[in-house]
Amino acid sequence: MKNLILRTITGAAFVAVLVGSIVYSPFTFGSLFAIVSALSTLEFCRIVNKQEGVHVNPFMCTVASIFLFFAFFAYSCGFAHNFQMPGSVFMPYLLVIIYLFVSQMYFGRQAALVSWAFSMLSQVYIALPFALLSVLYAIPLFDQLLFCWVYPLAVFLFLWCSDTGAYCVGSLLGRKIPYKLFPSISPKKSWVGSIGGGLLAVAVAAVIRMNTDAMPEIVKFAVELLTLPQWIGFALVVTVFGTWGDLVESQMKRQLGIKDSGNVLPGHGGFLDRFDSSLLAIPASLIYIYTIWTM
Repeated sequence: MKNLILRTITGAAFVAVLVGSIVYSPFTFGSLFAIVSALSTLEFCRIVNKQEGVHVNPFMCTVASIFLFFAFFAYSCGFAHNFQMPGSVFMPYLLVIIYLFVSQMYFGRQAALVSWAFSMLSQVYIALPFALLSVLYAIPLFDQLLFCWVYPLAVFLFLWCSDTGAYCVGSLLGRKIPYKLFPSISPKKSWVGSIGGGLLAVAVAAVIRMNTDAMPEIVKFAVELLTLPQWIGFALVVTVFGTWGDLVESQMKRQLGIKDSGNVLPGHGGFLDRFDSSLLAIPASLIYIYTIWTM
């Protein structure tokens, strides 16, 4: 009972901080996800460094993730265009990446290839998806940028709906319809639960698109950039890739022999445990939305 109360309080505070930071301003949005990206990368590096022969530099990988996030944030939100060469915002990140490669040669350690691989994985698997979130925040519109929290928040809303629906439906029908999704990776996940989570996310997407009249003008405009079928497709993309993202982290933890990625969030594990679904859902959502807008 005590653990349930702790999980509830931590979960409520987590959602409140996340939603508030996304909605309040570009500054709070950028600050929050730069911190989340940094702490998730640091968590990942500490996990893999426990493996024999792996020597990843946690500090420099974390610095790289911060540089990458703010480079994407500055470029996507138009701040970088105040410079003579906007692409120069990526130079600090590239310098750190070069350092991560070169420094391994001077440490005199074996299995440098494994350490390089894990260092780059920390950037591709964790830092890049969080950095891409800023691209969803800034909507390109007639040579201008519209800052709107609708799409980043929708990604997390659909993920929460998918998780909640999967848990409830799986608990009710999982034993009656015992078809497991990936039993070798996550024995508790079932097909019926995943379908239930997807249906709940689709229902929420339909409610959002069909009730724009009461929304503030800028929010209404952003929501109506996608049609009802496109919003349903958006929810399905987030659900499917969010499930895969969860399974990817589950497989990683299983192979590394750990239960949770950390204990920063009482009752919820670490940052990777909370954001694992989003690591594939964010880039997939970006591809989906920009494909629609460029057609």
